[in-house]
Amino acid sequence: MRAEIQYLHHSGFTVKTQSHFLVFDYDGIPPEFSPFPAEGGTAVFASHRHSDHYVPSILAWKEKNPAIQVILSYDIPSKEGCFSVHPNETLRFDGVTVKALDSTDEGVAFLVEVDGLTIYHAGDLNWWHWNGESDSYNAEMALSYRREIEKLAGIKIDLAFVPLDPRLEDAYLYGVDFFARTIQAKMIFPMHMWGDHSVIGRLKSDPRAAEYASSIAEITRPGQTFCF
Repeated sequence: MRAEIQYLHHSGFTVKTQSHFLVFDYDGIPPEFSPFPAEGGTAVFASHRHSDHYVPSILAWKEKNPAIQVILSYDIPSKEGCFSVHPNETLRFDGVTVKALDSTDEGVAFLVEVDGLTIYHAGDLNWWHWNGESDSYNAEMALSYRREIEKLAGIKIDLAFVPLDPRLEDAYLYGVDFFARTIQAKMIFPMHMWGDHSVIGRLKSDPRAAEYASSIAEITRPGQTFCF
């Protein structure tokens, strides 16, 4: 096993590697969750300010244990001792390299290299095709999303956390489909499902996803763990 992944809620995940413990986009659920006792070097990421991706309580974790590294998107008010990252910036600390991509909504997406693994967490970087929006809006969204994902072309990604939002109706898979065809990550973890985990089964049985369906993690409940 090279990593243990736990689904917390919505877009929140933890990844335990050989010597690090990463927390992505904790939204306060489960409320009793905390990274203590820290197992290895702990790094906590928040991709943007939306309350379903960031809660200020993560800052208290660093107050309790200053060894924890907190990486915040630039749109979140910065705090002393925390990293603030903008799109296209790179951070390095404690054997971890973090590269930030621009989002098609708020904040950033993260590409993290740690312990020989490459991990991608999209935040709200997604192909947001809304049936009620104008053709020009949806065309610009498609262009923006493709432009960001194509920056990752040629990079071997082990674990990818990618939005699969059922609110997009028939366009629900546009983002993950383009990502999977462009990047071919070893494991893809759907997120941003608003509690509707059945959308994963819908994706895995969708003929359009046949080429990569086996790489999609079957998340059915909060707290579920996976080994990589």
